[in-house]
Amino acid sequence: MKRRSGAAARALGALAVAACVFYLAAVTAGTDSASAALQAVARAAPKGVLRWELGDLWVRDSLSAPAVLTISESPLLLSARAEVAELWSAREEPPAVSWPAEEEENVIVPVEETPLESHVPTDNGVAARTLVPTDPSGYVVGGRVYLSNSTDYTVGAEELSAPYDAALGEGDPQILIIHTHGSEAYTPAEDKGIVWSGDHRTTDCRYNVVKAGDEMAEVFGAAGISVLHDRTLYDYPSYSGAYDRSLAAIESYLAQYPSIRFVLDVHRDAIEDGAGNEYKVVSETKEGTSAQMTLVVGSDGSGLTHPRWRENLKLAAAIQNTLLAENGTLMRPMLLRNSRYNQHATTGSLLVEVGAAGNSPEEAALAARLFARGMVETLTDG
Repeated sequence: MKRRSGAAARALGALAVAACVFYLAAVTAGTDSASAALQAVARAAPKGVLRWELGDLWVRDSLSAPAVLTISESPLLLSARAEVAELWSAREEPPAVSWPAEEEENVIVPVEETPLESHVPTDNGVAARTLVPTDPSGYVVGGRVYLSNSTDYTVGAEELSAPYDAALGEGDPQILIIHTHGSEAYTPAEDKGIVWSGDHRTTDCRYNVVKAGDEMAEVFGAAGISVLHDRTLYDYPSYSGAYDRSLAAIESYLAQYPSIRFVLDVHRDAIEDGAGNEYKVVSETKEGTSAQMTLVVGSDGSGLTHPRWRENLKLAAAIQNTLLAENGTLMRPMLLRNSRYNQHATTGSLLVEVGAAGNSPEEAALAARLFARGMVETLTDG
């Protein structure tokens, strides 16, 4: 009798060992180290004990142990376990999401403008033109402002002269100047060993749009408006993803400096005629030859969140009106586009195109100073 009892005990022990081995093999499958295997066992042990208590150890469906414990309280639900598991699986499947396309790079579609041959001497050898709209067809016109609208939204002329929410506030800094495409460069009269990183692109900030940002910052500072100028080249060494990188910086600055009310993303354009010949855009001012400028306003037309884009539009129109009152050819028509260009960050966010690749650095610098003066006048007199 003792011999039979001992044999039975040994058989049960062997079965228990075998069960443990199978259990450990199942739990640690896919791990590649001893520490990972131990962590897997630690995570699985409480669930295993609970399932054993529920008599649920070998059932294969998508229900978790807590879910089984819940439905076990109701005989009706327990009897319909298969149906419950099916509904649970359907609930757990993530819904199909249609994500908006990535923020597209700043590609501006030209609008129909009347190119006037300029008689300004070209110190850098690039043909000069002054681009002005002479026909209101295809534009929304309000005051001095011509708006080219390529979105599906309707914009009335009254919005181009309406009050805007953005305003100077308390604390410093008030303005953030940033360059999503900081390596965008101009054409100097002499190429004194400039290292070009691409077609009209350089990391030398004497010749790219960062210099235009420096000029703006100086004017704002002289007017008593505190400025933070981020001179980082977010498009170098990789152009792709520049808007994502500059947005991360903008959000970081806004968190660190809640006083920031305005964000200016300073770029430059690139313009060619129908034959592919590059030319620069100029305006004659009291201080000399300036590059023409363009204000680009983003919207939520691409599907990206930007609920208050009309506030950016009204601010842009106010500044444009101020600048054109001083010089009727300084600004090209404003552009309203589907892309948001990170302008959802504040109601004072603008994208400023200072000249084109064919403009000289000096023409761009003068334009930047004139823009900043016009913005100061708008914000302090409005």
